[in-house]
Amino acid sequence: MHTLLRFAFAVDRINERIGKSVAWLGLAAVIVCTANAVARYAFNVGSNAWLELQWYFNSAVFLLIAGFALKRNEHVRIDVINGKLPVHAQAWIDILGGLFMLLPTVAIIAWYSWPSLVNSWTINEYSSDPGGLIRWPVRLLIPLAFGLLGLQGLSEIIKRFAFLKGLLPASHFEKKAHDAV
Repeated sequence: MHTLLRFAFAVDRINERIGKSVAWLGLAAVIVCTANAVARYAFNVGSNAWLELQWYFNSAVFLLIAGFALKRNEHVRIDVINGKLPVHAQAWIDILGGLFMLLPTVAIIAWYSWPSLVNSWTINEYSSDPGGLIRWPVRLLIPLAFGLLGLQGLSEIIKRFAFLKGLLPASHFEKKAHDAV
């Protein structure tokens, strides 16, 4: 179990770093959007590439931050019900939800997104818009993000089992009030 916990904590560190780094792409998207709007309306100069770059940044933030959100226990759940249950019941719900809902969904999406990425790479696909960007980098985000989310799902399952075995305190995976700020 200790080897599995080391794996879980390594996954946690990876998603923590990626999540904090990718969050800055939100700012980059705002800067690109602002510069593009100023260029378009002030100088009558526009570019589909800049618009698509903004979309790529937004896509990266949305997709790559999912594992980080799961790690921080900030994902969507029904807290009205879950919060009223004992911590052991919450752990079992997280384990079963991870095993039977999260991991299969992640595997299916990652699996079916792969051929689209390979095809885009093979044909060197570009946007159909004039001056648009190459497509494979944004298509790469889907299997990458769902792979990271799947790894974080495994990490969370391992930590819940460790809690049930008495190896981790519940506070290790509970959302803390100061984390929400």
